[in-house]
Amino acid sequence: MKKVLKFGIAPVPVQRVRALAIAAGTRQRTKDEPTVWFPSVTAMARVLSDDNMALLKVIRESHPDSMDALATAVGKHAPNVSRSLHTMAQYGLVKLTKHGRTVMPQVTSERVTVDFSWSN
Repeated sequence: MKKVLKFGIAPVPVQRVRALAIAAGTRQRTKDEPTVWFPSVTAMARVLSDDNMALLKVIRESHPDSMDALATAVGKHAPNVSRSLHTMAQYGLVKLTKHGRTVMPQVTSERVTVDFSWSN
């Protein structure tokens, strides 16, 4: 498990310039640079909502063996929990491991930091 997951917030044009420069070899990614980028605080807030943070807390503390067990633990409908977990997995907050027909959620980091950037 990573100790820290680093998120960045930068407008899409800034993200594009950064990515193209890295791809072209004219810019090196720094060690402390965020690995996951959001275009706005609003976009990040949707993923890091209070409900999603509560899901992460239950996963960390209870280690549910399935999405259904997690849904039961938090008193939510399984499809809603599944949708939230898949979104969080896209941003690296959780890892979803399949065991047959069961999907087990795992938290990927101990904490998250956020870097705001207005330039490339």
